[in-house]
Amino acid sequence: MLNIQVGSSTCGQNEKVYTIAEIGINHNGSLENALRLIDQALDAGYNAVKFQKRTVDIVYTAEDLSKPRESVFGKTNGDLKYGLEFDESQYKIISDYCKSNDIDWFASPWDVPSVDFLERLNVIAHKVASACLTDASLLKAIGSTGKPVFLSTGMSTLDQIRRAIETIGHDKIILLHCVSTYPAKNADLNLAVIETLRKTFNLNAGYSGHEVGVLPSVIAVAKYGACVVERHITLDRSMWGSDQSASLELSGSRKLISYINECSDLDGSPEKRILDIEVENMRKLRRVDDFK
Repeated sequence: MLNIQVGSSTCGQNEKVYTIAEIGINHNGSLENALRLIDQALDAGYNAVKFQKRTVDIVYTAEDLSKPRESVFGKTNGDLKYGLEFDESQYKIISDYCKSNDIDWFASPWDVPSVDFLERLNVIAHKVASACLTDASLLKAIGSTGKPVFLSTGMSTLDQIRRAIETIGHDKIILLHCVSTYPAKNADLNLAVIETLRKTFNLNAGYSGHEVGVLPSVIAVAKYGACVVERHITLDRSMWGSDQSASLELSGSRKLISYINECSDLDGSPEKRILDIEVENMRKLRRVDDFK
């Protein structure tokens, strides 16, 4: 199973868990909010932040865009979709900010022109959103970059996942188990699928969680060996936006990263031996040693 270089980190088994703060659209179209969320990810100790990039006129039909939908941006679905997108100059500010603060960044492109857009900004990887797993032209475009791919597998069968892997066309893929509800209930998370993905496709597997708390994500690492954990983050769960309630505020992110780091420390070595720190107590506490 191939370990994969992502930025300055190595993702794979027996490596430190790679953690992604999914900013997504939780910035609500505000560059200031986006930079504050990057600061929050830095404070918590994530390895990377991730955004979403869409060419609105390609991803949505004119009929979709004209539908009534009240939001902070206006009265139509189009007002909302255009309002949530950053342009290249704004993403350049985001890119420079991440580089200057030594945190990785990339995005989920939802269409082929968005792949080209992100490539101009020299992202270190690409993410395939669960909704895009069956979009062959998008997968081919992402695969053609040769960069690492985080492939989210919500709403997908094993056969669809297999075909997506084949379409991407290289093995620098990390599969992310995901349940595409917002927020997801613990009873629906099926974390054991992480192991199923790893064994079925002989690829590294991680977890993209939409639950409210942090325990399932920690179990994904401690019990099922997730090498990547991705969680949505928010400035405030009560903010306007469809993803805010399934996101972690700063206190939750701090707990998550702390617990994941502890998991790595707790694994230790598989070798059973008398530790140097046990010797003194062994001499004091063991009354009889008939096995010398």
